[in-house]
Amino acid sequence: MRRTGTTRRSALTATGAFALGAVLTGCGDGPEGASASGGTDARAASLRAGKALRAAAARDSAALLARYDQVATAHPVAEAGIAPMRETVREHLKALGGAARASAASPAPTAPASDPRAALRELAGEERRVADGRAAALLTADPELARLLASVAAAGAAHAYLLTELAKETAA
Repeated sequence: MRRTGTTRRSALTATGAFALGAVLTGCGDGPEGASASGGTDARAASLRAGKALRAAAARDSAALLARYDQVATAHPVAEAGIAPMRETVREHLKALGGAARASAASPAPTAPASDPRAALRELAGEERRVADGRAAALLTADPELARLLASVAAAGAAHAYLLTELAKETAA
């Protein structure tokens, strides 16, 4: 009886062919006819865009951290539940190159709702908005910054979910 399906030899051959194709594709020296100064200008523009993107992400994290601080101050009942997420946002701010206490430099967000559940839902919405913005920024970021933004966006999406669940469990 003949064996059907993928064999080890065919899998290794396909993997080798794929790897060789990837290596050969990456060996080009850029667009044909590109001058050396054009490449330098493009690189400088790319670096400036990356710095601007990183600075914008840091500002978003600073504003988000300020929002966490406001909710924790206004609603002590929610402080224990949001403390780990607030600390994570602080670490994201550091990773993005922002100051650990940049909340004074960021614009003051609106006051949280008087109801702790509503304040947590608003905070979840803010996390979701920031995470969506970071996910959209992945398209223009350089690979290193894109990995960082993807990780921070994923954490923000998880925070949004956790905050929504915390709002359901919190007493009014």
